Parts: sequence; C-alpha cells; structure tokens
Amino acid sequence: MRNRFEQQMSIGQRPIEETPISLKSKDSLEGLLAALKAIYCDKEYNERIFKALEESITKGKKKTGRKGMSLWQIFVLAQVRLCGNISYDRLHNLSNNHFAIRFLMGVESEYGFKRIEFEYQNIYDNVSVLSDELVKQLNDIVLEFGHKEVFKKKETAAFQLKTDSFVVESNVHFPTDYNLLFDCVHKCLGTISIYLGKYNNIEGWRKIADWKSDIKGLMREVGKVSSSGGKDKEKRVKAVVNNYLKKSKALLKKLENELPKLPMQDMIDLSLIITLEYFMQLMKKHIDLVERRIIKGEEIPHSEKLFSIFETYTEWVKKGKSRPNVELGKKLSITTDQYDLIVDYQLMNEEQDRDIVITIADRLLKKYIIKSWSFDKGYWNKDNKKLLQLVVPEVIMPKLGKRNKQEEEEEHSRSFKKLKNKHSAIESNINELEHRGLDRCPERGIIHFTRYISLGVCAYNLKKIGHQILKNEREALKKANQKRLQAA
Repeated sequence: MRNRFEQQMSIGQRPIEETPISLKSKDSLEGLLAALKAIYCDKEYNERIFKALEESITKGKKKTGRKGMSLWQIFVLAQVRLCGNISYDRLHNLSNNHFAIRFLMGVESEYGFKRIEFEYQNIYDNVSVLSDELVKQLNDIVLEFGHKEVFKKKETAAFQLKTDSFVVESNVHFPTDYNLLFDCVHKCLGTISIYLGKYNNIEGWRKIADWKSDIKGLMREVGKVSSSGGKDKEKRVKAVVNNYLKKSKALLKKLENELPKLPMQDMIDLSLIITLEYFMQLMKKHIDLVERRIIKGEEIPHSEKLFSIFETYTEWVKKGKSRPNVELGKKLSITTDQYDLIVDYQLMNEEQDRDIVITIADRLLKKYIIKSWSFDKGYWNKDNKKLLQLVVPEVIMPKLGKRNKQEEEEEHSRSFKKLKNKHSAIESNINELEHRGLDRCPERGIIHFTRYISLGVCAYNLKKIGHQILKNEREALKKANQKRLQAA
C-alpha cells in the first residue's frame, strides 16, 4: 500500500512547511529543496503533482498490504539524486543523515523520538518506479509553476528560445571488435556458470575457468601487439589474432554442441537458454568482424558495427570537436527560454540536428507564443528556416556553408548579432545539465537511459526555480531591512 503523503502530526514530528532553507547558501541542493518546498506548500501544484504520481504509480493497485514509501518521498529522493549527480549509496546516506532532506520528506523528528530510516534496497526499488512519461508530466507542472509563480511571466508574454544539442554518454567502455568479442565470451561462460551452480550433473565444463583465462590472455595480447610498433607489426598482429580467433571458434563450437544437452525444467532455465543463444549469435558476429577486418583487411561498413553488446542503443557520435573527437551515447537536443528553464528536450535516434527542427516546432508552437528562436549551424536547413519564419518573428539560424549577399546582410544585422550572442548562454545551461548527471548515464538499458535524462532535466529546472525563489526572498529581506533602518 502506497500513500500520497499525509503527514500525521505527532509529538516530535516536524511539518514539511517549516523545512529550514538557508538564504546564504548557493549550493545546488539548497535551490532544489527551496523549489520542492514551494511546490509542496502551493495547494494547486501540490494537488497536480500528487495526481500525476497516483495515476502512474498507484492506479489499479489494491489499497492493502504493508505501508510503503510515500509518493512525495519518492519524488524528493529522485530529484536529490540527479541534482547532486550522486550514486544510490550516497542517496541512501543523505536520506538517513541530511537534516533538510529528511525535514522535507516529513520524517525528521525531535525530543528523542524514534527516527524513521530507509534501507538501500527500499530507496533503489522505489525511485526506479518513476517512468519517463511520468517524469515528463511532472516536468511540465514544474515549468508552469516556475513561469507563473516564481518568474511571474505574463500569459501574453512571448518566449525567447534557444536550441542546441550535446551527447549524453552511455555506460560503456571504448569498443573494439576484439574486446567486444571477449565480452560475448564472458557472458556465454557466465551463463554456463549459472547452470553449473544450479545443476551438479552437467558434464564437459570442468575447465570453464581455463577457457575464460586463456581467451582473456589472448585478447590482451592482441591489444598489446596492436598498440605497439616495431618490425613486421602486421604479421605479428595477424598471428596473435589467428590464435585468438582459433580459441574463440573452438569455444563457440563447444557451446553449439552442448546447448541441446542443457536442462530446461523451469522458466529460469528458459531465460538462460535465450540469453545464451543471444550472446552466442553476437559472438559469431564479432568473430566474423575480427576476421574480416584484421585477417582479410576489409573495411567494415558503419551499419554493421555494434558499440556495446549490453547497451545496444549506443551510437558513435562525432560532433566535429577536437576534444572529445568521439563520444559514445546518444545526442540530446534541449530548448531553453529567457529564464534558462528547459522547456523542451528530445533524444535523437540516429538523427542529425537539422532533422528534428520541425518536430520540436510542432510541439512548442502548440504551447507557447514565440518571439525569437536561435539555433547553431548544425540545425540549418533551407526548408527549416522558411517554415519557422512563417510563425516566428525572429529566427536565428546561421547558414552552414557559403552565404549569398542577402544572407550575408541578414547575419550582419544588429538584431541577428544580438540574438546570436545571447544564444551562447545555452552552452552554460548544457554545462550545468552535465553537472546534474547528464554527462554520463550510469543506468542500464534504453528505458532507464531515457528516464534518467528526464529526471536530470526536471532536477535542473527545479534547481533553477529554487535559486530564483531564494533570490526573491533575499531581495525582499534586504528591502525590509532598509525600511527598518529608515524608520529608525
């Protein structure tokens, strides 16, 4: 049974509304807590946040059973994790020891009463129930709260937007076809080891540790010879690769012979068979790639390459930068407004910046009145610019390549230069997003990858809103002090 958050006040229990927020601190966590407290104390937005959480997490579930972590506590901990770019171990520590976070979750007590504490697995299981779709809904509510209640934006006021992209790296090592082959070997032997632990009567795998050790040694030898120089390097490389392939092919043949003999008595065995067959296919693929590239000297087409056997969505991204020249992950396009809030974001799947301009415009033009919109050269396309100019008064989209006389005049105009210079502010927004955890995603699988990005964007927006709340409170306090001094 999971509840919203109904703080039943008892002796020693501290109300969330009284969570202490320091006006002197400029720490990112302080800003996040200020925004969360403000949303909790606002009845309208409090209701909307809880309604979205209930419809996604508790809808259709029985209201019986052991009491679980409340929806509010889940939301707070998910945002704290991404705001601080911390691990679950660190989050576990903060949830039990950080005074302000515990106060905001409604679990802080005084006068020696028994403390409510959370277990690591409890936090991990609960925070992971937030889906990508749910976090997007919550982010829309947070944005509306920030625009209306904090930045005091009028409904008729137009937006000044900036769009740019960067790469969110996936949790993979740098891929070469020979070390990806060893990853396949490692997973195949690991699956067989699970079988051996479950059944004592499986024969033929007495030397399973030797198989892994021998192939790993050959893989390392390939790496050493490939990275070294010296006379007849090509011959030496082919020699060690031949040994590596010979041993890998022998293992693959053994796996194919032993696969039909493995027992299949329950669903666990079925899942192990499916896993083994999957990694055997990948092993076969990478044996072929290594042989074609190194032994036969073929150039492997990009479409045939795989950059991780675990995070298969990973892309090889080149953005034309000297450092880093290559990034492994997925491109994320973000659009910010004049308040530096992220009003839209999109994960790209084998797409270039110019391919998604119309898709972004379709979403944003339905929701906002846009006065100006700036992009970098990567988004330029003749049709993109013409279509946007029909509905947006000022479109700043520098041409990629040689400009004609009219385009030269346009890009040297005062208004164009002014908005183009302002566009660079999005680079600092991207840098801050990367400090919110979106430099490298530690999660596994595309579902968790997309959810992690949504949580990072939401945490970023909450932190920005919170810092504005603290700024407003500091200014109000300063004015109040000045009035008292004048009166005295």
